[in-house]
Amino acid sequence: MSFGARAAGPTGGNHRLASAALGVATALIATAALATGTWGPAAMNRVLAGGSVSPPPALPAAEISIQAGANPIGDGLVPIGAGPAPVSPTTPVTVAVQHGTLQTVQVTDAKSGQQVPGTLAPDSKTWRTTAPLSYDDTYQVAAVAVGEDRQVARESGTVSTVRPAALTTAALRPSDGATVGVGQPLVVRFTRPVADRAAAVRALSVSTSPEQAGSWYWMSATEAHYRAESYWQPGTTIRLNANVFGVDLGKGAFGQANRAATVRVHDSWVAKADGRSKVMQIFHNGTLAKTMPISLGSPDHPSHSGPHVVSDKKPSIIMDSCTYGVCEGDPGYYKEKVDLDLRISNDGEFVHSAPWSVGQQGSSNVSHGCVNLSPANAQWFFSHFNIGDVVEITNSGGPRLPVWDTYGDWTVPWSEWQAGGKS
Repeated sequence: MSFGARAAGPTGGNHRLASAALGVATALIATAALATGTWGPAAMNRVLAGGSVSPPPALPAAEISIQAGANPIGDGLVPIGAGPAPVSPTTPVTVAVQHGTLQTVQVTDAKSGQQVPGTLAPDSKTWRTTAPLSYDDTYQVAAVAVGEDRQVARESGTVSTVRPAALTTAALRPSDGATVGVGQPLVVRFTRPVADRAAAVRALSVSTSPEQAGSWYWMSATEAHYRAESYWQPGTTIRLNANVFGVDLGKGAFGQANRAATVRVHDSWVAKADGRSKVMQIFHNGTLAKTMPISLGSPDHPSHSGPHVVSDKKPSIIMDSCTYGVCEGDPGYYKEKVDLDLRISNDGEFVHSAPWSVGQQGSSNVSHGCVNLSPANAQWFFSHFNIGDVVEITNSGGPRLPVWDTYGDWTVPWSEWQAGGKS
């Protein structure tokens, strides 16, 4: 009798070996999946207990977008790629990532080689430039991110800025730090005609303390004025910002640089000159401070009516009638030195000392349009009135001061002023 071991069948032993190997492999995969976070503990337990689960989903790779716009994703922004349209130099360059976090971003000026500063959001999902670009320039953008799949992703692109057909500057008046009277309007003068006035006004901002609503009015294609419905309140602080850099002002012209001015309004000084009574009353902060006899323009040369604003002040000037067409040899010609002069219009109207007409002051109007005062009254007026203070002329027999004549702003009704002088 002989003894021997029973041989395994063709499937029994191999099947058990294959099953064991599969179990070990599954356990190893499950352990790795648990370590990487792709499977949770419940899935792990099911596998180890002999159950089965579907293979873990693949984690997404990082998707980097480079855009020139205010928002990182969407809103109709044009991604930087093949042939993007040039952008304003004030448009921020934004880099954003989906399914990952940004590691490094560089925006480099192709001309200078300098990098543009930027800031990374706390969640490391977006990065944005924090300084303006330059006109007619190209910027190289390079970004590196790590995706949820733990793989490194890279993206690059270029941003080009517009090339203006022309640049225009904006000069501000009053200048920064000036102290002015309650009648002083804000003035912005452009060096070139502005085709897109709406764009220009959007770039201009005014704030006042205490708050007073105001509006812009275009005197011409190159000059815009701003005022409130009535004179400024005494003690008001006015801040004017002309943020025109990067702004398309129409017909290919762009703003060259931003400007700003902070102005303070001093006490209210308003003079009311009446051509009928030949008397001028002077009000300080609304209270009558002084009354003085005057002589306004003669019937042949009547003074303009309406509010005038002091725009210049000089101890003496040479007044020459030839500046308005009455030259030497013509009837009414004059050229003489005049003292204590405060200009109230560009049409040759001043408040000044007139010793030659003291006899007519208070009784008749004999000037060429100016407000004549005695030397003593002129000295008082010169000492108290300054740029931006107001002289209101009534009953002069003359036409209203044109809005465009220096600061004829207050002759325009508020409803018309708010229309902005669009015509």
